[in-house]
Amino acid sequence: MAVLTVVPGAEVVEASREAGVRGRSGVFDMMARRRHEQVAFWSEPQSGYRGIIAVHDTTLGPALGGTRFWNYASEEEAIVDALRLSRGMTYKAAITGVDLGGGKSVIVGDNRTPDREAIFRAHGRAVNALGGRYITAEDVGTSVHDMEFVRKETDHVAGLLGRSGDPSPVTAYGVYVGMKACAKERWGDASLADRHVAVQGLGNVGFNLCKYLAQEGARLTVTDIRPGRVSTALAALPGTEAVSPADIYGLDADVFAPCALGAVINDDTLEVLKAQVVAGAANNQLANGRRHGEEVYRRGIVYAPDYVINAGGLINVYGELKGWDVERGKRQAGTIYDTLLRIFRLSRDENVPANAAADRFALERLDEARAARGAGVRGNGA
Repeated sequence: MAVLTVVPGAEVVEASREAGVRGRSGVFDMMARRRHEQVAFWSEPQSGYRGIIAVHDTTLGPALGGTRFWNYASEEEAIVDALRLSRGMTYKAAITGVDLGGGKSVIVGDNRTPDREAIFRAHGRAVNALGGRYITAEDVGTSVHDMEFVRKETDHVAGLLGRSGDPSPVTAYGVYVGMKACAKERWGDASLADRHVAVQGLGNVGFNLCKYLAQEGARLTVTDIRPGRVSTALAALPGTEAVSPADIYGLDADVFAPCALGAVINDDTLEVLKAQVVAGAANNQLANGRRHGEEVYRRGIVYAPDYVINAGGLINVYGELKGWDVERGKRQAGTIYDTLLRIFRLSRDENVPANAAADRFALERLDEARAARGAGVRGNGA
């Protein structure tokens, strides 16, 4: 296995989803901007494995974050994704109150490949070489079965069969209670009965979220790039309607729930978005955190910061590491409701966007931890 830890001089194209404008920046510059501790690149040609592991911050504990398997348009896009996702995990752990740092890994390639064991065992060797600084789990394009292959090569993996397993149901529950907090903030009533919710993405989390919403009596309109998932949702959830992926943004819905990939709140979608609440499971929903966060706030849209509302998966995995049962993890995910109300309160009091308010809470915990151990270093800037 070839190993390369940070590539000096490597050029990374930052697409509009990263900075709002296109530009070029070296990997070290990008790491410094987000205060990343480590980025490792791995290659095993015989298995076709190409992986990137980003460790953002280990102040609170070992970096934990899932493995994303995706057919990126470029290697540069994969690097940007790993950097953004790993930083989000640091903030997620900090604001959730768990003793973990933030990390993420991506595997570059077609996640529909049937030849999974060789790739994920190679990934397990890559994870193991970091000596416990990074703990992985499943994410987009991977499954609990893939993590069993990783487990053959390292102990630094969670979300395993027979333990906490698939974190999607707990993640979906956290998004559901978080959406209720948004309803409370926007309309003064946490009920989602008769609310029109537009759900983008019907993977494990999105579909489980739809089940919670249907049980409460919400009116659902769904979409997914895979027609089979839409058909499954329509058959399982009577009364649900479907639209094409391009039409989901312009629906006259109360809530827009992005549950697919990130950067869906951007210059183009904001021009047609009608929902009064944005609350979903996707990571990095704002194409540009500062600019689009401010624009969402200016428009009076209640936005649930993604790393807060989707923290149920992290809580589920943390519970596995601590020996919790599933029900305890679900109860802990329920605290996302109160966390969001606290964020919305600070947002109103300080007249700042909700994502900026969430960052403040996360940074406070990181700074307190650094002070306690004598580091005396300012927290990671957004």
